[in-house]
Amino acid sequence: MHGKKKGGKKMFDKLEDLLLRYSELMQELASPDVTGDQNRFRKLMKEQSELAPVVETYTAYKKAKETIDDSLVMLEEENDAEMRELLKEELSGAKQDVEELEQKLKILLLPKDPNDDKDVVVEIRAGAGGDEAALFAAEMYRLYVHYAESQHWKVELVSVDEIGIGGMKEVSFMISGQGAYSKLKYESGVHRVQRVPETESGGRIHTSTITVAVMPEVEEVDVVIDEKDIRIDVMRASGNGGQCVNTTDSAVRLTHYPTGIVVYSQTEKSQLQNKEKAFALLRAKLYDIEQQKAHNAEAELRRSQIGTGDRSEKIRTYNFPQGRVTDHRIGLTLYKLDKIMDGDIQEILDACIAADQAIRLSKLNEEG
Repeated sequence: MHGKKKGGKKMFDKLEDLLLRYSELMQELASPDVTGDQNRFRKLMKEQSELAPVVETYTAYKKAKETIDDSLVMLEEENDAEMRELLKEELSGAKQDVEELEQKLKILLLPKDPNDDKDVVVEIRAGAGGDEAALFAAEMYRLYVHYAESQHWKVELVSVDEIGIGGMKEVSFMISGQGAYSKLKYESGVHRVQRVPETESGGRIHTSTITVAVMPEVEEVDVVIDEKDIRIDVMRASGNGGQCVNTTDSAVRLTHYPTGIVVYSQTEKSQLQNKEKAFALLRAKLYDIEQQKAHNAEAELRRSQIGTGDRSEKIRTYNFPQGRVTDHRIGLTLYKLDKIMDGDIQEILDACIAADQAIRLSKLNEEG
């Protein structure tokens, strides 16, 4: 019990420090020296917006604590039965607020994933199930595009390997916007679809799979690529059925010798832009390999966490005949498949985030 108290004190000391830092920030932001320096202003604004939710919650917490103290003092002095009843109600409401706000503060103070603010590179690959898997891969690509639009994020296609009937064997794209990785990281893994294929006359349900990899986009300083490890080929971009999309050699293929990774970018008109996109994709993949190695070294920790990007984990089933989507990691089943396929995945992501936070909190309490 003593350890818990100590941990609590540590938390409130930290909150008081953050409160001080916040008021310093507000003063700095108001100073003419700062408003004239765009870079410094942006940096301070970012820090201010990150601290604001903590400060607001902590201020509400302190107010609720004050209400408890005031109600207790007034209850001591109050004899009128009706007034006492009102004070008791106020006291019980404030106690509940304190409990909820304390929990919220613990979550807000959880160590942040350093990649949470980063943009993402997403790769979808059709797995078992042939054409049906490729069709589902194309539908999942549209799902993420719609979700990104709902968040006002920007989507850029990097490369796509299409099959004639509207499916995609593989598609790579970038999503940029605030908090993209913090939400989409929970999408990495194997997605399974169960439905009757349109090409199936007998009406039997087939099961197909696709793999989704969500990787943070990393800066050049985070992943250094040696020039001698790379082969760069330029070629004409080809579209469906091999016809030329472009008459210039604008498509770029990179081969990374040490890992054998090959990336291809063909969606931009200029070779330079395609080269930039191909390198961004390669950096994300190399960074991802390092992350996977680190995760494998912490196998125990990974088993208890959600959204750690284990590519082989079957995370979700989309059952079309039942109109059902089940997320196996958190045991969540929703009967709104049409809406989900149209990009409405917020409820699933919120549930994953909440489950992830709960696991991390319980780990923190064990350590405390």
